Amino acid sequence: MAIVQFSKDMKWGAATASYQIEGAAFEDGRGLSIWDTFSHTPGKVKNGDNGDVACDSYHRYEEDIEILKDLGVDVYRFSVAWPRIFPHGTGEINQKGLEFYHKFVDKLLEAGIEPMCTLYHWDLPQALQDKGGWANRETIDAFVAYSETMFKEFAGKIKHWITLNEPWCISFLSNYLGEHAPGNRDLQLAVDISHNLLVAHGKTVKAFRALNIEGEIGFAPNTTWMEPYSNKQEDIDACRREIAYFVEWFMDPVFKGEYPQFMVDWFKAKGAELHIEEGDLETIHQPIDFLGINYYNGQVARYKENSGLFDSEGIDMGYERTDIGWPVFPEGFHKVLTYITERYGQVPIYITENGSCYNDEPENGRVKDERRIKYLKQHLTALSRSIESGVNIKGYLTWSLMDNFEWAEGYSKRFGIVHVNYRTLERTKKDSFYWFKHTIANGFFENEY
Repeated sequence: MAIVQFSKDMKWGAATASYQIEGAAFEDGRGLSIWDTFSHTPGKVKNGDNGDVACDSYHRYEEDIEILKDLGVDVYRFSVAWPRIFPHGTGEINQKGLEFYHKFVDKLLEAGIEPMCTLYHWDLPQALQDKGGWANRETIDAFVAYSETMFKEFAGKIKHWITLNEPWCISFLSNYLGEHAPGNRDLQLAVDISHNLLVAHGKTVKAFRALNIEGEIGFAPNTTWMEPYSNKQEDIDACRREIAYFVEWFMDPVFKGEYPQFMVDWFKAKGAELHIEEGDLETIHQPIDFLGINYYNGQVARYKENSGLFDSEGIDMGYERTDIGWPVFPEGFHKVLTYITERYGQVPIYITENGSCYNDEPENGRVKDERRIKYLKQHLTALSRSIESGVNIKGYLTWSLMDNFEWAEGYSKRFGIVHVNYRTLERTKKDSFYWFKHTIANGFFENEY
């Protein structure tokens, strides 16, 4: 039986996002976000679900912090709802919003848990969307002003900051594929937004440095891995494009100060031009303190003309799938981490999200989610391989602390290590919670798979 061991310096944690867990959507001066609008638009979210109540963590945060304390985490990653701080995106600050996050962060610190704050996890104020959202460069300045407010308010309390969560989702999933708020289907718009997001990230990093605040700042792109079906060049190139859609497109400008030319050319051939204003690349190319990596799945793929945006098709290799239908591909986790390190050097990395959707329900007060434990073992083993291969991993945060509003899937998909009964809001710790708690406490686990 193999022992998978981690160093004493490894930070362990769990992650959530504001709109997915907070609820209290119309309380204490919070403004509307694009997700309030989107989820209340018929046909956009499964079963007509919305985040009005979600897990009600706005009122139950003390209970949730007790759960985190029991879990034994070092770090908790949460996000701030921008419309709680600036109900209209800009202008007057909503003091009640700031008070909530102060109480919340103070409670975390009291419990000995480091707060890791994501400034933008998709809840753009609707008032800014009404003016063009991320396609309007005024939103960049609004985001920097909001971020500066947070930096000043929480200086000395929050020492880990993430500018943006999953810029691919904010741009392409939401504005080209149309699956998330605001639900547009326009490749040019998505490419424009992807660039504006990176400018917003760079300007925010500059603002953070200018304030000379103690702590570190980075961003958290989502990643995937596509393994070529064969060693044919066309298969290799198709997979490279699919990976670059998530990795190089968002990381090259940050780490290298340039976009990957092969992707710029590909988008242009599909009718979408990259528009860069003077000084943008210098702004984006700010040194960051760490890189957040979100990884869930990947697959084997090959070239197929006119298939999707990148002339590629995924091949069903018979891998196990989670209840959301994603293939379980821990090998891809190891490969994408080593690829990023080879490309950008030994940048410090936090795994800011990694987890699985299994819809197990309580039986006699217990949730036996063995498949999630298996998924965690497989991916933590892949992480250990990556560390042994020279990847500079600082911490691992699982997604998610608790079942929550899963965006366009509503409440139909459960990613938590804590079960939430959406009628009563009762929390039940799953078997995976206890397994993860044991792993955190010991710094190792036995991998019998």
